[in-house]
Amino acid sequence: MEFFCFHRDRRGSLPLRDELLGQHWAYMDQYAEEMIARGPTLAADDETPTGSVHVLDLQDPAAARAFAFEEPNYQSGVYRDVLLRRWRNTLGRTMWDFPGGRTGGDRYLVLGLGAARTADAGLDAPPPDRRELIAYGPLLSDDGATWLGTAALLRAPDPEAARAVLTADRYAEVEVRTWRFGGRQ
Repeated sequence: MEFFCFHRDRRGSLPLRDELLGQHWAYMDQYAEEMIARGPTLAADDETPTGSVHVLDLQDPAAARAFAFEEPNYQSGVYRDVLLRRWRNTLGRTMWDFPGGRTGGDRYLVLGLGAARTADAGLDAPPPDRRELIAYGPLLSDDGATWLGTAALLRAPDPEAARAVLTADRYAEVEVRTWRFGGRQ
């Protein structure tokens, strides 16, 4: 069962985030086998973290909640909120399998939030040109029956091009953030 987890940083929490880096890494190491994708979202300077994305294959919604809310940065107040949703890996691969590799080009997280619809409405199909997609899939209710939006990690020349990966009329809101491959270097 796959899950998308996006922890958004609390304003001014960078010193605490830096202090907890070792604990964060140790916690994430426990989930290395379950990771599909991971990495920080970044501020306009392309250096300062603004959040953390983790896409994992876990046993059930309870295991996903435990992952999200037992994370040391969450427990210590680094994060202001958490978006946790069932997800479907429509590309069938991990970010480490992305043919474009870890570096080269700008990377983005694109979140499209839509009106709730049944999950079989064909809304989770990736765009025809998948070459720049790193991870892509629908955001779903805990039972997987309701489509709530789409999450994509991709390489694109700029935020506008990244935004274009989602069809505008399907979403009430679309968020684009600079993102970087995570994990130990």
